Amino acid sequence: MHEPPFEPAEVASQDSLADDGAPVAAPRISLHSIVWSVVLSLVVLGVIGYFTFEPETFGQMLHINPWLLGAAGLSVVLRVFFGAWRLNHVSHGRLGWLGALRGQLAWDFFSNVTPSTIGGGPIAAAYIARDNHLPLGEATSIVLFSMLLDQIWFVLMIPTILGLGFYLEIIPKSLGAVGTWTVTVYFLIFMSWVLLFGYSTLVRPHLLEKLVDRVCRIKGLHRFREHALSVMGQLQRRAHILRTQRPWFYVKGFLLSLASWVNRYLLVVFILWSVYPALDKVLVLLRTVTLMLGAVVLPTPGGAGGIEGLYVLMIGPLIPDALLAPTLLTWRLMGYYIFIALGAYLTVHQVHKTIRRKKHERTLAAHNGAASSNGAPVAQTSESIERAE
Repeated sequence: MHEPPFEPAEVASQDSLADDGAPVAAPRISLHSIVWSVVLSLVVLGVIGYFTFEPETFGQMLHINPWLLGAAGLSVVLRVFFGAWRLNHVSHGRLGWLGALRGQLAWDFFSNVTPSTIGGGPIAAAYIARDNHLPLGEATSIVLFSMLLDQIWFVLMIPTILGLGFYLEIIPKSLGAVGTWTVTVYFLIFMSWVLLFGYSTLVRPHLLEKLVDRVCRIKGLHRFREHALSVMGQLQRRAHILRTQRPWFYVKGFLLSLASWVNRYLLVVFILWSVYPALDKVLVLLRTVTLMLGAVVLPTPGGAGGIEGLYVLMIGPLIPDALLAPTLLTWRLMGYYIFIALGAYLTVHQVHKTIRRKKHERTLAAHNGAASSNGAPVAQTSESIERAE
């Protein structure tokens, strides 16, 4: 009989403990990072609009199909829904639906305000641990396995894109031979990295531990070494449990990942289709896949600035110039800025939750002090704090 992938840890009712018993620090993102990513995106979008937007031409072409625009909005909802469902599935219900939903929204938020090369996964794991009172190692393994499912999808998409590129102009001719070969080599390197990531996560997790150990030997990082190795130890144990799961566990997780990513791609298709009926929908879908694969290595927060440039290169040739800036703005509003706003709400929610918890702790401490001086029994701290939250 297979074990659940994450053992029902006794610390589940505690206030987000790391696996070594230390409290998990609340994940922090500076306001500067958020403002910088939004401003950079808007500046690049403004430059694109300055050179391409023609009000008269745009007015003549603008005939919005409300049903297709509504489908674009639905794709955003479904993207989050399937992402939350995946977190719930991977955790075997340890993350409830609301906890999984907050975790997915937080993950999207952190991904948008950290460099794409880093991603929001590590910070999202800390958020999930704190928000759901889970050990950090358990939350990390949930996020890492979800990331692995994403990587599997990428591995399947890369050869698909390269293969279809012999029949369709997925990589625009405007990039030239150098650009085409650059994209091809990048895809092959990226695919190799994904295979290495999957191998080290599931088959040889001790390789990650060795890597973390070496990184933590760098001057200034020594103080994190003991805690980081503790988390890696927990990850190794949970990786072993993951390897014992039935095939359906992996299949369902992959299908949920597929559904989430397809809805990301469909957002672009529906937005463009709603204002440009003559759109080549298949080619736009394939170029959107290529665009998002390319955005993974962008060094700016959330790929801001770079993604807008890739949109011009990949999608621009398929639509009239007058529609370029408006559709780009709509896409970024629905697929980027909205998650910044939701992330800000979650941050405020977490702050208020922490304030309530600390206030309750002080009240409980005063009550327990008075009770112990009178010889009365002391209240159960962890359970009462959890009820208060």
